[in-house]
Amino acid sequence: MSDRESADLLIEPRWLLPMTATHGALAGQAVAVGAGRILAVGPAAELRARFEARATLARPRHALLPGLVNAATYASRALLRGLPQERAVEAGADLVRDGTRLAMAEMLRAGITCFADLSEHPEEAARAAAAAQVRAAIGLPVSEHGSAWAENATAYFARAEQLWDEYRTDSRISLYFAPLAAHALTDATLGRIRRVADELDARIALDLCAAADAHGAGPAVAADAEFLARLAGLGLLRPGFTAIGLGARHAGAVEILARHGAAAVACPRTELRAGRLPYLAPLPGTRTGFGTGSPVRTGVPDLLAEARLAALAGALTAADALRMATLGGATALGLQAITGSIEPGKAADLACIDLGTLECRTAPGIEAAVLEAATRSQVSDVWTGGRCAVSEGRLLAFDEEEIAALPARWMQRLKLEAAA
Repeated sequence: MSDRESADLLIEPRWLLPMTATHGALAGQAVAVGAGRILAVGPAAELRARFEARATLARPRHALLPGLVNAATYASRALLRGLPQERAVEAGADLVRDGTRLAMAEMLRAGITCFADLSEHPEEAARAAAAAQVRAAIGLPVSEHGSAWAENATAYFARAEQLWDEYRTDSRISLYFAPLAAHALTDATLGRIRRVADELDARIALDLCAAADAHGAGPAVAADAEFLARLAGLGLLRPGFTAIGLGARHAGAVEILARHGAAAVACPRTELRAGRLPYLAPLPGTRTGFGTGSPVRTGVPDLLAEARLAALAGALTAADALRMATLGGATALGLQAITGSIEPGKAADLACIDLGTLECRTAPGIEAAVLEAATRSQVSDVWTGGRCAVSEGRLLAFDEEEIAALPARWMQRLKLEAAA
């Protein structure tokens, strides 16, 4: 009888990028996975001797890194790509469900294993993510104006409470409060958000760019430190607060966020398309991540492209940009104890990238090869909680043909509804 420990999978890549604070790219390492978690990380020969794995996967020209974390997106809008005005379409529950499924399939193919989402029907986004076994932080919208989800602020809180009760024990689905048009919200509503979030120990994330647009104030207000100072005065700024779309190096706003232990998420391509220069420098404590924003503005979700653009525009090193795309995003979502780096005890959310191309082989370092030379098409294998979602470039988590047919079907449906 073998005295070796059991494992479900032993992954042996050419290079390992654990994305911890103390380790860069490592060669000759392996990762043991069991029961959805990382059991051990260490020299491949040692782990082969220590574990009796049900399967061993060798990737001799690949880099293994934590699954990328898309810390801000509007997943369901993936179905609205190609339409001239995304806001002209009322997103019903079935559109949110199908749009979220399409976006998740695209994100997995790009090595994204965790995403933060905001939609008009968060219950549908949560159910879609739970069914696909993908890690997701689902935004609970709060507004003083009625919508298809709730008729007033009190109804928003009631719906949020119902969803919170449904997913309080789900290991993959987390929930956060997402104030809509926050510049126009009264102090009473903002204060209520803080109190409820404190009671539930919930995070609060606010899209400053979208809030400014909805308020009709344009990009200048989104970067205005006065608005964040107002939120700080109401007690909303804290370690559980995340600002999305912070203006480019706005010293006053950055200082307020840093002082209160808040986090920031940049969506470089979305913000640049909206005429804004994004804030790209990491806040202390790896509290800055990347998001892909609206798929209508940026197309297929591609966090490597976001990180690459941020590195160029923000003078970040490849290692810093990749850390923001993994551990930084996880920290911004409050999930750093679960995902974002390759360490024993964390969830086995992993992505393997083929670095065998000429461009990658001639890059000045492994981090540079991943960030500057690799593309989303070189993601070969993806695991979410130890479950294989992409294998050798094949999407396993969804029926790819069925997912691929969704945009055309919805485009026809939306055209018929518009004509009617």
